[in-house]
Amino acid sequence: MAENAEMSFWDHLDVLRGTLWRCIGAVLLVSILVFCFKSFVFDELLLAPTRSDFFLYRWLGIPFSMSLVNIELSAQFFIHLKTSLLLGFILAFPLICFEVWKFIAPALYEHEKKACKSAFFFAGILFYIGLVVGYAIILPVTLNFFQSYRVSEAVENTISLTSYISTFTSMVLLFGIVFEFPAVIAVLSRIGLVTRDMLKKYRKHAFVVILVLAAVITPADPFSMMVAALPLYLLYEGSILVCRNEVSKTDDID
Repeated sequence: MAENAEMSFWDHLDVLRGTLWRCIGAVLLVSILVFCFKSFVFDELLLAPTRSDFFLYRWLGIPFSMSLVNIELSAQFFIHLKTSLLLGFILAFPLICFEVWKFIAPALYEHEKKACKSAFFFAGILFYIGLVVGYAIILPVTLNFFQSYRVSEAVENTISLTSYISTFTSMVLLFGIVFEFPAVIAVLSRIGLVTRDMLKKYRKHAFVVILVLAAVITPADPFSMMVAALPLYLLYEGSILVCRNEVSKTDDID
């Protein structure tokens, strides 16, 4: 039986408020630290994919370079502020996972705790792997395509800093979130909502969905789409491996 069944609604609300404040406080603290290291954050991290010495361009032999301009008076300050908050969230993500786990754990049965405990741990790891894949592979391929694409030779591409940062954050964060899929499947499998046979049955359907998703989040050329689709499909296959064949009856008794 759930351990905190005797807690009232207001007790739960009070605990939730404390959890939210600790998460917000952690994000703000890390964001302030990130804000103080502007040169490193932008020159060595955020703007690195715009330079020809970025490792993927060197590895593939792509002579790529992108110049950015700022066209709004206050844009650079607010971009600095927003990216600091975003990186604060990313760096504080393990603590956020821990706080969420502490909040929901008392309300779970034993077999549900076993399912969620390891999933919360791997969720943080998978999140960072997704960020790296989005940053190191998907983003450079996307930038290279859009930078070189022309509707006419008479039209030059002049990329604004706001547009670049928007593409950067959406692309990298998207892959961080998508890479949580195996952790979610592991939990659903342990509590009996998803089985390995079910995922195998819909493998072909999933492949089509992945291709559509890859076409949406990347430029509409075959190479970029396959670059994005490959890690997503590997995630699906990995989810099959971590998924149980059937629900263990002993889990319901624990």
